[in-house]
Amino acid sequence: MSRICGEAAQPSLPADREFNSLANTLALLLEEAKVEIERDWQAARRSLATATSILHSEMERRSNPKGARSGGLAGWQIARVRSFVDQNLHRPILTAELSAIAQRSTTHFSRSFKLAFGEPPHAYIVRRRLEGACHLMLTSSSSLSEIALDVGLSDQAHLSKLFRQAFGQSPANWRREREVQYH
Repeated sequence: MSRICGEAAQPSLPADREFNSLANTLALLLEEAKVEIERDWQAARRSLATATSILHSEMERRSNPKGARSGGLAGWQIARVRSFVDQNLHRPILTAELSAIAQRSTTHFSRSFKLAFGEPPHAYIVRRRLEGACHLMLTSSSSLSEIALDVGLSDQAHLSKLFRQAFGQSPANWRREREVQYH
């Protein structure tokens, strides 16, 4: 994992290079899934889940016009904040840390974040934790209490409460429904 907080601000890659890098990563994951499907379907499933997650994130990023609104965050700030959140879901993430990464005051950052992402920092972090929990429920046999801790939630009850609010069902039921679909 790179230390995003200590890096100097760098301009983002040109769009073509960025697209080629993303396409190559997705192609490699899909090739790996193709090879593993017969030998190790769990590994293939993990590769497909990762490819899907990358693709969804990129589609959301490219189709979301909110980032272009006046007063939002610059592209490099959005990329750094996203990366930091995804790399640190296992622990508490403070808005002050995110504002330091974006090189903004906490108040200005919070307003700019909401313009860029369409939700406050805390709501975004909770959503990413739940997405991470969904990914782990599909790709691992870890218990729900282990998954809750892995994505930075205090315990299984906390995961269950947030999951019910977001998806209208318990994580155990959600997982069972998907296990039936994939077997």
